[in-house]
Amino acid sequence: MNPYILATLLFGLVLGTTLTFSSSHWLLAWMGLEINSLAIIPIMAQHHHPRAVEAATKYFLTQATAAAVLLFASTTNAWLTGQWDIYQMSHPITTTMITLALALKVGLAPLHSWLPEVLQGLDLTTGLILSTWQKLAPFALLLQLHPDNSTLLIILGLASTLIGGWGGLNQTQLRKILAYSSIAHLGWMALILQYSPSLTLLTLITYFVMTFSAFLTFKINKATNINSLAISWAKTPALTALTPLVLLSLGGLPPLTGFMPKWLILQELTNQGLAPTATFAAMTALLSLYFYLRLSYAMTLTMPPNNLPGTTPWRLPSSQMTLPLALSTTATITLLPMTPAISSLLSM
Repeated sequence: MNPYILATLLFGLVLGTTLTFSSSHWLLAWMGLEINSLAIIPIMAQHHHPRAVEAATKYFLTQATAAAVLLFASTTNAWLTGQWDIYQMSHPITTTMITLALALKVGLAPLHSWLPEVLQGLDLTTGLILSTWQKLAPFALLLQLHPDNSTLLIILGLASTLIGGWGGLNQTQLRKILAYSSIAHLGWMALILQYSPSLTLLTLITYFVMTFSAFLTFKINKATNINSLAISWAKTPALTALTPLVLLSLGGLPPLTGFMPKWLILQELTNQGLAPTATFAAMTALLSLYFYLRLSYAMTLTMPPNNLPGTTPWRLPSSQMTLPLALSTTATITLLPMTPAISSLLSM
């Protein structure tokens, strides 16, 4: 793609997200979401591969549906209450409709079925943008919305943690596994959204850091399925040794960074009198942990020669920048001791 066109599209991504962040009017927020969606579709289809075009089409139809429902609900709210302000959502029907529209935009279960299929058709760089940056604007609106019906968010959150763990069990494609991982993490954020917005923000940032490490690791190894992970040791031995820690951090195991948000979420849910919900969420985390362990096994305990259908890749040094991966991997593994400081900041 022409670098000027790519720069324009990336500027559109930033502009759309920033417009949604700064708006208190539903029309401006909808406009920012539309600019964001339209900017990423050419980036998705830039390789002109049939799978990429299919993914871009599915993404466009899904986002257009969610945007139409959001615009209809906000217009209905203005008709019923005379308010266009995001903070003035008082009617339960329109609030529920907008919550479901934003859940469709980010991929919360049971409105999740588009996300694994779309992510599977993209390259890892575009998939990283879709899994991280594209979540910011809808979550900013959810944080501002403060829906009164917390039962809906709990149902969406528990369904997402369950389906995100269950759906990834029989997958062999890394991008689909990361998509189901994204669904599960979004479920944890939805669970705590009503009770502690600052904790939702912390979980979102931690998820971004961990997902950034996972995507860049697979990108440097040029790995797209589990079998191709088995030959990572010959190409990047140091990175292959650290990758299981990144994956286990995504699973939420101590003493890694990913344990921090889940620990704080379970504590907050228990304080709110939702001990059964916290127990169910903790049990569904075991499902996600299984496929992270499966990836770790394939990467570190499966050594060539094996039954790979392809040829062994050339062991040439990578020309990609490794500093971002080094920083994100360090943050993914070592930030748990900062939990008391982060907790004190959240309570301020």
